[in-house]
Amino acid sequence: MQLFYAPDLEPPRHTLDEEESRHCIRVLRLGRGDEIHLTDGRGNLFRAEITDPDPRHCTVRVIETLSEFERMPYRLEMAVAPTKNPDRFEWFLEKATEVGVTRIIPLETIHSERRSFKPQRGEKVITAAMKQSLKAYRPELSPLTSFREAVAEPFEGRSLIAHCEAAHSEAGKRFLPRLLHPGEAVRIFIGPEGDFTPEEIDLALSHGFGEITLGPQRLRTETAAIVATVMAATVNGPEE
Repeated sequence: MQLFYAPDLEPPRHTLDEEESRHCIRVLRLGRGDEIHLTDGRGNLFRAEITDPDPRHCTVRVIETLSEFERMPYRLEMAVAPTKNPDRFEWFLEKATEVGVTRIIPLETIHSERRSFKPQRGEKVITAAMKQSLKAYRPELSPLTSFREAVAEPFEGRSLIAHCEAAHSEAGKRFLPRLLHPGEAVRIFIGPEGDFTPEEIDLALSHGFGEITLGPQRLRTETAAIVATVMAATVNGPEE
């Protein structure tokens, strides 16, 4: 199945943008009458027939619409400090999109290695990963957000912070898979290579966060973020 991204698609007819048109006609060598699939990134999967194979303005006719295609049974928001090497954070964006994530928040912390973030490149990485993994839901990518602002943001679900220090709360640190429940909404904070500061951890706890561990290994930021994403997906996986 060839999947194309068309965020403004409104059936029955749609014209692909120039980049998608070129890929469809020049690269894949599709022509009039061939079928392709498109998504608006909001859960709709469209089966369409090419009616005008113009390599700059390819037009299609929608044949079938599937709503809420493979909708995730849970909500997962990942707030992650961008790495010093942009490629490593982009790797996380790609893999998290493939595994399943609702929203990604680039997080600015006291120990942040990178305090600037270019969303345009990140958006392209997410779009490509969504198409490659044949998903109809496109994760939301937020702008770089300060830790204090992100922690205080209202969230209807469980809020968790992963860190390497000893527990700051009486409840202690819980192993993430043993804490999650299928179908719940969760947001998980992952810090930079230098970890969150004690003050940041305490601030999160004051906003109702729980403390978690991802295991005994000491992980890089992007590794910890994808491990947490996979753990959430595993808890919410099929029972059989």
